[in-house]
Amino acid sequence: MNFNTRAGLFALTLLAASGLTGCGGGGATMEARSTTTGQELMDLDQAYKSGIITEKEYESKKKEIMKGK
Repeated sequence: MNFNTRAGLFALTLLAASGLTGCGGGGATMEARSTTTGQELMDLDQAYKSGIITEKEYESKKKEIMKGK
């Protein structure tokens, strides 16, 4: 491979790599769950049985948890 071919490939690689630098951010956020769905449902059930939340709140939150929100 001659110098011009290597230089061209290097330039092309550099150009491609520089175009990828903006792909990671964009204001996207990632949310990590510290509890399992089962644990959230058990905690929700306990809150309902303890009278902390109403049946309507319980059902609403249960649907939300089951959808993975």
